[in-house]
Amino acid sequence: MAKYIYELTLKVRDYECDLQGIVNNANYQHYLEHTRHEFLASVGGDFAALHRQGVDPVVARINMAFKTPLKSGDEFVSRLYLRKEGIKYVFYQDIFRKADEKIVVKATVETVCVVNGRLSDCALFEELFKEFLKDE
Repeated sequence: MAKYIYELTLKVRDYECDLQGIVNNANYQHYLEHTRHEFLASVGGDFAALHRQGVDPVVARINMAFKTPLKSGDEFVSRLYLRKEGIKYVFYQDIFRKADEKIVVKATVETVCVVNGRLSDCALFEELFKEFLKDE
C-alpha cells in the first residue's frame, strides 16, 4: 500500500468534460498539478515565491494510466507520496472517485529544479520535504 503523505478533495466541473460526458484526459494533469501545488503550500512553500527566488520546479516526465472515468459532479480525492531519485523528485499520484474509492488515474510525475537558470539540486526543497524523504 502506498504511503500517501497528502490528499486533496476536488469536484469535477461541467466544462472539464468532453462530448462523451467524461473528464477530458488533459484535465487530469491539471488535477495532479493543483495537488502538487497545494502540497507545496501545506509544507510552507509558495510556487510564485520560489520563482522570484530563482527556483523553478518543472515537470520532466509524466506517466498516467487511466482506469475509471470521472463525470460531471463527481467528487474525487487526489493523493500523493514522494521519493527522491538523484536530482529528481518523483511524485506518485493517484486519483480516486470519492463515492466508492475506485481508482481513476495512477500517475508518476518526475520533477526537477532549475535554480538560477541551471538544472540543480534544490536545498530549499530538501528542507521543505525532509520529513517525507527521511525513510529513503
